[in-house]
Amino acid sequence: MNEFMAIFAGVGLAAACGFRVFVPLFIASIAANTGMELDFLGGFNLEEVLGEHHWLGSTPVMIMLGVATVVEVASYYVPWLDNALDTIATPLAVAAGTVISGTMLPEFMGDGSFKWAVAMIAGGGTAGVVQGATVITRGTSSATTGGIGNPAVSTAELGGSVLTAVLAVLIPLLAGVLVLLLLYFTIRTVFRYFKRRAEAKREARLAAKAAGASPSEVDE
Repeated sequence: MNEFMAIFAGVGLAAACGFRVFVPLFIASIAANTGMELDFLGGFNLEEVLGEHHWLGSTPVMIMLGVATVVEVASYYVPWLDNALDTIATPLAVAAGTVISGTMLPEFMGDGSFKWAVAMIAGGGTAGVVQGATVITRGTSSATTGGIGNPAVSTAELGGSVLTAVLAVLIPLLAGVLVLLLLYFTIRTVFRYFKRRAEAKREARLAAKAAGASPSEVDE
């Protein structure tokens, strides 16, 4: 049971990386470093799963992740810097989701390419989908509010990251259910976004043709 809880926890932490890269890693490091007995509602001992000398349980690593978390959270409240950060946060989120989920996968999956392929699909893919939705949300906010609404978006993302990461550590099964719901709404949001863009382009072409524009001008 502990091994299956670890899988749910890994995917939950990966999803949290889609909101903020370092927040879930920092929360996992705190849990591993303190050796918390996480037996609440299907929880588990993270130190036992990772191993006594795992890098996440290192005090220097916990401190570095704490500093990185503070910098990342603060940076997303700087106007327009938040949009620029998304260009590097997306690949970092995928990488972090892959690493944290691969770290949590049980021993029976081995240590080779199969384990990390699963981690890349389940963890990296989940983090990438969530991150993609945050990019769309922030971009829409920037376009419609001139960036004024972006702090609210950043706060919601931070809350989502903390909530998902804490649930992943304390109640892995619930975190797994939350991730499934999150992926459903995220994929639906992304699909609707691109559908609206396609419809807007089609309407623009029709309007241009009605105005007598040439085919080349319509394409532009």
